[in-house]
Amino acid sequence: MTDEGMTTTKVDEALLVIDVQNEYFTGRLPVTFPEGSLNNILRAMDYAARAGMPVAVIQHSAAAKDSPTFRKGSEEWKLHPEIEIRKRDILIEKSLPGSFTGTGLEKWLREAGLARVAICGYMAQMCCDTTARQAFHLGFAVDFLSDAIGTLAVQNSAGSISAPDLHRAVMVTQAMRFARVIETKEWIGEALIVG
Repeated sequence: MTDEGMTTTKVDEALLVIDVQNEYFTGRLPVTFPEGSLNNILRAMDYAARAGMPVAVIQHSAAAKDSPTFRKGSEEWKLHPEIEIRKRDILIEKSLPGSFTGTGLEKWLREAGLARVAICGYMAQMCCDTTARQAFHLGFAVDFLSDAIGTLAVQNSAGSISAPDLHRAVMVTQAMRFARVIETKEWIGEALIVG
């Protein structure tokens, strides 16, 4: 039977869907790598819904009201339409890269008795990386869904890096200590075996 037809899962894990907002599709920060990251995010969400796995959707809001990106209420700030229509158990709004900072995420996870989080969304080097490190520091096990976490090329005063190189650097660093880096298909397949 395919993973689409199965509904068993680990009962102690929540899926965190981080910042899948229009800013990364039609705004100033278009995600380019890996190809298909949105489809893998949707696949993870659909699996979680079928399996009864708790899902937290996290939405970034810029702290400055005149911010050029993630300005609350703007079209770019809104969740991607495919995320908006999918099942979620909680919507968490944040204004810093870490999804635990100044939010109710930890309380929600603890009250649900969850010991593990699976992370997908945007961007690899910023909010996904920070949230994974925070989760690790708080004692949660972390699954980092590598093909469902995206990024883009970056250039700043420290230099420049391509999207594939930046993505790989984050995945390698996460796997050193903070998270189990795993592809979405493998994560779903493992949950089916465990269940």
